[in-house]
Amino acid sequence: MIELKNVQFEIRENVAWITINRPEVRNALDHQTVNELHAVIAEVSLSQEAGVAVLTGAGDKVFVSGADIRDIRARNMLDALKGINSRLFKAVEDCEKPVIAAVNGFALGGGCELALSCDIRICSENAKFGLPEASLGIIPGAGGMYRMARVAGIGITKELILTGDAIDAQRALQAGIVSRVVPQTQLLNTAHDLAFKILSRGPLAIRIAKRSMNLMTQLPTEAAMALESFAQGILFESEDKMEGTSAFLEKRPPRFQGK
Repeated sequence: MIELKNVQFEIRENVAWITINRPEVRNALDHQTVNELHAVIAEVSLSQEAGVAVLTGAGDKVFVSGADIRDIRARNMLDALKGINSRLFKAVEDCEKPVIAAVNGFALGGGCELALSCDIRICSENAKFGLPEASLGIIPGAGGMYRMARVAGIGITKELILTGDAIDAQRALQAGIVSRVVPQTQLLNTAHDLAFKILSRGPLAIRIAKRSMNLMTQLPTEAAMALESFAQGILFESEDKMEGTSAFLEKRPPRFQGK
């Protein structure tokens, strides 16, 4: 893996902890940080040790303030077509392991888009979410429009993008953008507890469930139903299914192998 300068990464007790660490620019995403995150997410996907990842920002005020404005100013049409941030957020969405966003403050622009690409979003009480790109004369170009619409609905998505206003943690909870709001001091502990609950479940089921749900958002009902049945069919033939059902009947904790 490449040398990490802007991203802190470690695996503890089967949880990969990823922290964007650029406090001097409010954890903004530049080319270097994007490349480091690509490397880290690839490492998590391939890791035999990590079963879940938690993604957060350094400090207690900002998750990610967005893309580095100096980078944006220098980008041209060809850069937009390369999908620099889009490819990163798709990699997060497609990561083989569940990714929990622990939003510890402002998540604006690319920071909001990054959070939306994660599987589960929790936030501290001081968090704010916004897509203010129109104030720079551009639009959210890395999934903010379609992911926000899928998560929260087209109405609030249009409000956020057309006004550029940010919403607070409670409104984000009401809109379904996050699933939990907790005090800042409890954020990482809550993420830890969520990660360990996921780790206690069948790893093959978790992997197939994540991939299936990501695809189902893009499918009509009949196709989604068929995909769900196919996925269940795979799991019905797994060793994990036999272990999980046996453990339940024997009133003991399951010993899943991911097979």
